[in-house]
Amino acid sequence: MLATLSIRNIVLIDRLTLSFEDCLCVLTGETGAGKSILLDSLALALGARADAGLVRAGEDKASVIAEFILPDDHPVFDLLEDVEVTKGEPLILRRNLNADGRSRASINDQSVSAALLRSVGDMLVEIHGQNAERGLLDANGHRRILDLYGRLIQEARQVGTLYETMRHTAAELEEAIRQIEQAREDEEYLRHVVGELEELAPQDNEEEELSEKRSELMHAEKIAEALRDAEKALNDNGGIEGKIRTAVRAIERVVEKAGGKLDPVLDGLERASIEMAEAAMTITSVGQDLDIDPSGLEAVEERLFALRAAARKHKCEVSGLPAVMAAFRAKLNAVEHGEAEVIRLQEAATKARQDYIVAASALREKRVASGQGLDQAVMAELEPLKLGSARFETLVHELPEESWSPAGMDKVEFQVATNPGSAPGPLIKIASGGELSRFMLALKVVLAQSGSAPTLVFDEVDRGVGGATADAVGERLSRLSEGLQVLVITHSPQVAAAGVAHFNIRKSASDEVTTTVVDRLTQDERKEEIARMLSGANITNEARAAAQSLIEG
Repeated sequence: MLATLSIRNIVLIDRLTLSFEDCLCVLTGETGAGKSILLDSLALALGARADAGLVRAGEDKASVIAEFILPDDHPVFDLLEDVEVTKGEPLILRRNLNADGRSRASINDQSVSAALLRSVGDMLVEIHGQNAERGLLDANGHRRILDLYGRLIQEARQVGTLYETMRHTAAELEEAIRQIEQAREDEEYLRHVVGELEELAPQDNEEEELSEKRSELMHAEKIAEALRDAEKALNDNGGIEGKIRTAVRAIERVVEKAGGKLDPVLDGLERASIEMAEAAMTITSVGQDLDIDPSGLEAVEERLFALRAAARKHKCEVSGLPAVMAAFRAKLNAVEHGEAEVIRLQEAATKARQDYIVAASALREKRVASGQGLDQAVMAELEPLKLGSARFETLVHELPEESWSPAGMDKVEFQVATNPGSAPGPLIKIASGGELSRFMLALKVVLAQSGSAPTLVFDEVDRGVGGATADAVGERLSRLSEGLQVLVITHSPQVAAAGVAHFNIRKSASDEVTTTVVDRLTQDERKEEIARMLSGANITNEARAAAQSLIEG
């Protein structure tokens, strides 16, 4: 429910904070006192379009805060998954409006878009103004209203799921057929490409290996020449090893006379001899392993250039050729084996379509039956509201296949006829202002337990009626408030007397400044206000007695 409404600098309102209860709250006052300003302020907090004209003259900004107390299972919390909101705590909607028309919205002090604020507001409050075109008057919402009344939401969701499955399988089938038709057109090309790539048989990391091999082959002759020069240097003039042996013999002749000083020299010469022998063997081994066959280089280059040419042809890296070959194989396989997949998808699409039709047809039958029940329930409410000659009809139209949707195969529309013998038509086009309010009230009474927002606001729902009809309006508003919070702006003393909480809206002038003031009335003040509504400015004792009678009644 709406717990508090705080308004700052909106038109004639300076600073105003109102606390509401979960009951029938009536707001009364003279014409022009500012009742519409309250509605505009609440609508702004609920996400309505920001209008710079709402900012109080002489101020640079205005603000409205609406605080709601909601049960933990209210569906609005599902909409606020991305906003840090703790269930059990008040939900606070705030709208700041600058004089230049720019606005900022927040929920529980977290900035949100105006669109999200509006979506949240629609789930919390329904405002039925004098020119309302929302809620029950919106033909696009009639199907959901009927489903709520008939408790068909679960069936409607199942139909929606089946619709998505039908659409998905149909799209898969269409894509499979498109691919196989395209593949058939390109079959000769596909076979050529696959054969070409299979003959080439590209391997992973092959380009790197071939590049290294090519580099070795290109420098093999120079490496061999360097090895020959090294070998010649080691062997010329008796070779290094011969010279080392000669040096060893010379040292050995005097080693005993040197007292051990020449032992390290002999060790070094021995090590040098061994290392030189190993170096000579390595030179010989490397020379033997060198491939200096020109035909080998030619073969490597031919393979490398063939791979690179194929990569350019298919606009990829050489490393991507195996994947390209696999992709072309898959397309060719679609031609060779795609018929079976198309048949499978055709069977799946046919079954999905049939499942949707069966479920949607069953839902239509339930909607038709629920519509008849809704018509009877609404008609029962019209007689006391002095609309006994009117007719209310729920029409369930079967749609053509191109208009099927997740909501089913039906269009639901509420129509009314206000005069005997006249043809029914759309609710908003046929009913006058006063009739429209009463039709809407009858509908809301019937639908009260079937998914309404927790707070309903009616702006002069009693306009154009009086006497017994006004009594009936008040009684139905009172009954409606047993399950919902109802706020009603009224000029009818009968409706005002039905309220539990009574607020009086008036203008106050001081220092040449006019402001709108709202007072919560005591029981005595309430009787006085209803007496004023009955008799005008000159309140008589008879009017007070009549007011007391209305309150007690």
